[in-house]
Amino acid sequence: MNRREAIKGYFGLLAGSPLLRAQQDLPNSTGLVPGLEELVNVFEFEPICRLRLPRQNYDFIAGGVDNEWSLRHNREAFDRIMFRPRMLVDTSNLDLSLTLFGDKISCPILVAPTAGHGLATPEGELATARAAAAVETIQILSTTSSQPLEKVAAATKFPKWFQLYPGPDLEGTWERVQRAKDSGFKTIVVTVDAGYSSHRERLLRNRVRAQVPSGASTQQARRRREEGEAEAPTRASVYGLNTTLVHKLDWNFFDELKKRAGLPVLIKGILTGEDAELAVKHGADGVVVSNHGARYLEYAPATIEVLPEIVSAVNKKIPVLIDSGFRRGTDVLKALALGATAVCVGRPPLWGLGAFGEAGAKRVLELLRTELALAMGLAGKANLSKIDRSLLRM
Repeated sequence: MNRREAIKGYFGLLAGSPLLRAQQDLPNSTGLVPGLEELVNVFEFEPICRLRLPRQNYDFIAGGVDNEWSLRHNREAFDRIMFRPRMLVDTSNLDLSLTLFGDKISCPILVAPTAGHGLATPEGELATARAAAAVETIQILSTTSSQPLEKVAAATKFPKWFQLYPGPDLEGTWERVQRAKDSGFKTIVVTVDAGYSSHRERLLRNRVRAQVPSGASTQQARRRREEGEAEAPTRASVYGLNTTLVHKLDWNFFDELKKRAGLPVLIKGILTGEDAELAVKHGADGVVVSNHGARYLEYAPATIEVLPEIVSAVNKKIPVLIDSGFRRGTDVLKALALGATAVCVGRPPLWGLGAFGEAGAKRVLELLRTELALAMGLAGKANLSKIDRSLLRM
């Protein structure tokens, strides 16, 4: 290879680099990374996050399942909903606050449970906890936290919720619930849509396999291993599928969880009115409409599309929260107008963490809150109780 060919090959490699693409996407024309105070919306944090993180860390945060149709569709669905703003309404005293299960928060925007914040910043979920507390909102801590749940619980005095992945067995599940209770978490959010490890092609290319943890080993599990006792195989193994405890569970599990928790329990992963009705029937304290950020079932609907069906099914009996694809204050307002109680955001705080650490996550939440306040003011809605479906043109 001569010098010219070597240079040509180098620039060809550089042109395909995700770092170069991230730099080209930076929110200015200089190609330089802007300061935190220069960013004007949540989207502008993502290319900086991508530039600063190792590729496999960024891909874990950003990626969806299969060809990522659902990931794109989560965003596209918002574009089919428009507002019907009302004029000459006094909105001089805007109030975005609400109370959830006895805890008052500054706005209906919570931090969704997402895995491994340590991939974005060394302090991981501790930084996220402080950012959420600074904005006076709730962090829902993932089972797959990179920091011990006890340490995150103690990081701030502001209320926190705990997201539960059942596993590795029922004994381990109940141990995890007790740890969350003992640590002071106020609410349990059980995720029910992750019975199988999904086909996340970005992770597979990066040779990352584990998606949902089996959890801490219990005495029962350790005894089975020591005695050489294998778990009873399921038909899933015939097809080469990796499973979690969830794929064996039914509503009887939720009934037992409710008895043992002694706390409000929400079900996360609801996408149909039928399951929402069952959640009410079995005593759920709330539901989270979620397609897991488009990370499990490809061609699952966008959550904003199915929200009206689920709101109708619960018939105001329990709160309805929603996540997956929310990036703007106007997105949040559309969900509230369709009957959601609050919205959970997942990737945006991680973009903030990856770009600027704790300060970035805090700024992301502040921007979303400010955008929601502005949208409410311009639409003629002074507080959350004034928001209803008359605000929308579908």
